[in-house]
Amino acid sequence: MLEVGPGPGGLTRALLATPAAKVLAVELDRRAVGAITELVAHHPARLEVMEADALGVDPAAVLPAPRKVVANLPYNVATPLLVGWLRGAAALESMTLMFQQEVAERITAAPGTEMYGRLGVLAQWRCRCTLLLTLPPGAFSPPPKVWSAVVGLVPHAEDPGPLLFSAMERLTAAAFGQRRKMLRGALKSLRDAEGLLAAAGIEGTRRAETLTIAEFDRLARGLLARG
Repeated sequence: MLEVGPGPGGLTRALLATPAAKVLAVELDRRAVGAITELVAHHPARLEVMEADALGVDPAAVLPAPRKVVANLPYNVATPLLVGWLRGAAALESMTLMFQQEVAERITAAPGTEMYGRLGVLAQWRCRCTLLLTLPPGAFSPPPKVWSAVVGLVPHAEDPGPLLFSAMERLTAAAFGQRRKMLRGALKSLRDAEGLLAAAGIEGTRRAETLTIAEFDRLARGLLARG
């Protein structure tokens, strides 16, 4: 089990109370590293502390399967961390992640809603996403200025592979980069947007927020097929 997140060790203690065979705590803050290191003496066979930036840590390279990621994410790097884990989701059993509530709502948003966007498409394309609970600022000390929320993500069985994932990243960046535009205009940077949309059976007059995950999947596969 990979643990990431700020804090003096409370999350680590909670994870050690589970049946996890091993807990790898990744921390960049030296104060938190010191607090967690004190727990190693009590759990030498199960707990390891890695002082590192989680953005540079590949769970598949540091833990044997089955792997779970549990994280109280630093909000300023939460999105790039999530996208990186989604890219390697085939190696993970699950992720249980705490975000700023607004980000959690974007991850779990349905098509046609205001919060639906690139992050939600990438996350839901790769995982079953569930908003598990919300937490007020008073649940933390010191309290942040925003509400927080925990999202559970379980990877889908099919692994799209790195090339298709890259195509989906390009597609969603273009589609939501100018979300007020019709798709035929928003996707112009991908070359022959009209042909791409026609091959996927999608009207060019639609906007990105109206597309389902399945429709984005068809477009991404079409984009990859074009090379």
